[in-house]
Amino acid sequence: MVTNTKGDQVLERLGKEKKPATLMDWLSKMRPELEKALPKHVSADRILRIAITTIRTSPKLQSCEPMSFVAALMQSAQLGLEPNTPLGEAYIITYNSKTGMKAQFQIGYKGVIALAQNTGLYRSIYAHEVFANDTFSYELGLNKDLKHIPADEPEGEPVYYYAVYHLLNGGYDFAVWSVNKIEKHRDQYSKAAKYPDSSWQTDFNAMAKKTVLIALLKYAPKSIELARQLAMDSTIKKDIANDMTEIPAEDLEIDLDMQGIDHKTGEVKEEVKDSKKKSDDPMEQYWEKEKKKEVSKEEVSL
Repeated sequence: MVTNTKGDQVLERLGKEKKPATLMDWLSKMRPELEKALPKHVSADRILRIAITTIRTSPKLQSCEPMSFVAALMQSAQLGLEPNTPLGEAYIITYNSKTGMKAQFQIGYKGVIALAQNTGLYRSIYAHEVFANDTFSYELGLNKDLKHIPADEPEGEPVYYYAVYHLLNGGYDFAVWSVNKIEKHRDQYSKAAKYPDSSWQTDFNAMAKKTVLIALLKYAPKSIELARQLAMDSTIKKDIANDMTEIPAEDLEIDLDMQGIDHKTGEVKEEVKDSKKKSDDPMEQYWEKEKKKEVSKEEVSL
């Protein structure tokens, strides 16, 4: 049975009390609700430490609607994926929507691999980029085959991406997408692709690998649980529950004018580029200093 905590109900209750001043104060106030929804292997203390680390690496999250951040954090915890760390398993990303700043949960390509391996069906699953001077060929039909010998020194940008899986029972399959196909897919399905903080802008390589992995898994053997987990990708939610897959996602309505993006060219406007170089906000400067400090293993482990 899913125990659902409505975000608007929490806001109403907290409105009658002293309103939390910071996102961390907000999380502390919600500790009882967090403890009800967290999986048994993750304590409330641990999720708060993860939250601190996540905010350190992405200070803009402090401006997000609190429940959207809590929901994104809960999704990450229930999937067992670490958000906003060098592991690249999951991310909590800010988007300035028409209804305010929201936190969106995204699964990284390494997170997709981890979730697939957790099903116990796969011997191995991986994705790679292909450069123009690599030795690369693939063949479909009755006898599918793929050959890739990477060059010692890659030249230029990748031209293809591919993903492969090998099952424990000996079966295998692969998918190959050109960069052009990936870009068309991005433009068609990602509303936030042109947003400066979008993963497509900050790490195209990782998003391309994730795209081809998802395409491969679409027809691969997978559990119902994995399908439900992957459906949590790139969602914004405002409620929490002991099964976050049951919580409906909000539609992301991004206003490009709010993101400082030229509608005609899709380029980030110069004033936005300049503002990203250095912030005058003391809190932003504080978090920038904090980001440079070493984060203990205790803080980043799930």
